[in-house]
Amino acid sequence: MAKSSNQKLKLLYLAQIFSRETDEEHGLSVSQIEEKLSAYGIKSERKTLYQDFEELRRFGLDIVGGQNGRSTRYYLGERDFELAELKLLVDSVQAAKFITERKSASLIRKLENLVSKSQAVHLQRQVVMSGRVKTMNESIYYNVDRIHTAIGMDEQIRFRYFQWNVKKDMELRKDGAYYTVSPWALIWNNEYYYLAAYDAGDGRIKHYRVDKMLRITQTGEKRLGKEAFAGIDLARYSRSLFGMFGGEEERVRIEAPNQMAGIFIDRFGKDVILLPKDEERFTALVDVAVSRQFLGWVFALGSEVVITGPESVRDMMKEEACRIAEKYRENREHE
Repeated sequence: MAKSSNQKLKLLYLAQIFSRETDEEHGLSVSQIEEKLSAYGIKSERKTLYQDFEELRRFGLDIVGGQNGRSTRYYLGERDFELAELKLLVDSVQAAKFITERKSASLIRKLENLVSKSQAVHLQRQVVMSGRVKTMNESIYYNVDRIHTAIGMDEQIRFRYFQWNVKKDMELRKDGAYYTVSPWALIWNNEYYYLAAYDAGDGRIKHYRVDKMLRITQTGEKRLGKEAFAGIDLARYSRSLFGMFGGEEERVRIEAPNQMAGIFIDRFGKDVILLPKDEERFTALVDVAVSRQFLGWVFALGSEVVITGPESVRDMMKEEACRIAEKYRENREHE
């Protein structure tokens, strides 16, 4: 590259130096900035550098000069993201099950470019925080975008759907046949992305794990099921589902000790109805899609938590408890 071309890039290189090399704890003197520009083949003078700093400020960069002993050191002050905010984003990316290890690492590297190299070290320490189970489907990253696009264009989609077998291989469901549905919403539930869609063949709403969807394409056909989704509060709807397993939605009464109120608030939100029963217990009124997953959640809370109504849901819990107990009795007899 010709020297004159390098000079034209001077302000861009200066902005890059301030962004990647400086922060409040790590400023650069004018001499150091001259050396770094020289490494890019750019000659600079102290007088013109001060003018360049002012140009960058006019452009919107927060170039700050601070005294360090007898010298003045310059650094980039305010940024689009604070370090604490980026740590939160890194934690979220690393914790998200639906993002593969490779994509997580790629996203975190991009986030590191939003702070100085010195600050990026703190983000790298965050990365080591977890050995969590992550999805193995690399296409998840793009599936979300394709689904959003189809929703925005009001079109149906087709895709293949798989499950993992005992050999840890992908096994296509429906013998590899394509599913065709009308996508209406993406729901974040239990650390996974789910597609809430209308299946015209069955005439009802269904849910699909986005990381188990393959080869998503738009069909060009207009979406169906607008009436099925009309009036649904998706936030409340997702809270009513356990593991995204459907079921008849009912208002269920659950009695529990007062110290467990936080568990119900965490699961159903601050709007959940909690009625005092006596000085030690309360009754929660929750709207849920009653399924085995819901019954299992209640069961896991222990014997102090009891479904008190409606009677049909109590009967379901009794049947489920008997079924599990019988299964364990059978296993013991075969030992």
